[in-house]
Amino acid sequence: MDDIRPTIVRLLSNLASTREIQLYLDRFSQVDAVRFAVVKVGGAVLRDDLHELVSSLGFLQQVGLTPLVVHGAGPQLDEELAREGVDAPIVDGLRYTSPEALQVVRRVMLQQNLRLVEALRDAGVGATSIATGVFECEMLDPERFGLVGQVGIVHTEGLKAAIDAGSMPVITSLGETATGQIVNVNADWAANELVKRVQPYKIIFLTGTGGLLDADGNLIDSISLVNDYEALMSKPWVHGGMRVKMEQIHDLMMSLPPSSSLSITRPGEMAKELFTHRGSGTLVRRGERVLTHTSWESVDRERFAALVESAFGRPLEPDYFERTIPHRIYLSEHYRAAIVLTREDDLTYMDKFVVMEGVRGEGLGRGTWRTMRAETPALFWRSRIGNPANDFYFSRADGVVKEEPWAIFWYGMPEWKDRERAVRHAASRPVSLQDSDG
Repeated sequence: MDDIRPTIVRLLSNLASTREIQLYLDRFSQVDAVRFAVVKVGGAVLRDDLHELVSSLGFLQQVGLTPLVVHGAGPQLDEELAREGVDAPIVDGLRYTSPEALQVVRRVMLQQNLRLVEALRDAGVGATSIATGVFECEMLDPERFGLVGQVGIVHTEGLKAAIDAGSMPVITSLGETATGQIVNVNADWAANELVKRVQPYKIIFLTGTGGLLDADGNLIDSISLVNDYEALMSKPWVHGGMRVKMEQIHDLMMSLPPSSSLSITRPGEMAKELFTHRGSGTLVRRGERVLTHTSWESVDRERFAALVESAFGRPLEPDYFERTIPHRIYLSEHYRAAIVLTREDDLTYMDKFVVMEGVRGEGLGRGTWRTMRAETPALFWRSRIGNPANDFYFSRADGVVKEEPWAIFWYGMPEWKDRERAVRHAASRPVSLQDSDG
């Protein structure tokens, strides 16, 4: 592992800075092996993106991280049931499973499980097929759903044994009752119950869309359930399957430690989502409230100053609070992220965007930015050229000008005269951190 890690960091360097990559590697390595991640793989991913899935899972094993992989096989089941003429209608979102349908379900599930395991092994990845023995179930409602189970107990002994042997567990969403009856289990339910039992640091749902999409088909890059859930669920375009999925995600995340997060992404983007601040899909966290202040009077200045120093490694100038008159301050309730805005004539300037280093990648910075952005139609700010955060800024700015040593960004400022004033102000603004040029 120690010999491989420098090579992996080099391979990842096109996605993020070495410091950023190392932060995630160290963070994940500190988690108990079986609690690193649960990866839920849909049947469509197994059908359409097997190569990317195998490559991404193999990469994780190379860096010493072994996820628990649980999969479904919905499209494959639809095809095989239709081919054999077996009726298995969908009832309230669940597949009615007769004894005849269960035979097909078992066969297809095992086929897809072994297909993934064999593909992993062919790629040099240690993998173990686990078809049964994990999900102990009660019958849900035999009259309405047939042989469909509701998970009551999750057995993890076999999963731990596989990981201890250096092998990746690949788990079907089949269950059995206490008397040994095999039952069909909804793959999302199986993954969710596994997550609740294991309490992983990361939950990863792999989909073809690569994340949750808004009404215009644009990717929602992050969701803080504390801050965003109610507003999101009130949107008219959140209905049907998406509404059910959001309710399930909310209930799942609220049952986990605050440090856990859920990512929805494509198989080929898994490394980018896991190892970069910017990510590649939708990141969902429980989050913490972002509070808005209009003056320093309601802010604990010592805690704010400690946040800045922890993020930048340098203290604020002694007169910072006296000379900086805030327009709005967006501050997470536990002082782990903050944005400070000032008014410069009729323009709004971002004086500080601070995220505590130990929590970068949790989505708290993105959530704080989104709260600010919703109330700030136009903004300009500066960042030192070479700052690792500039990728984030480039993705959210309408334009940028380089004035050594600064990159000066803006959005929502269509008038050239306003941009010119913004650049002039940002380039000449006094420094605010001690022992630095910025």
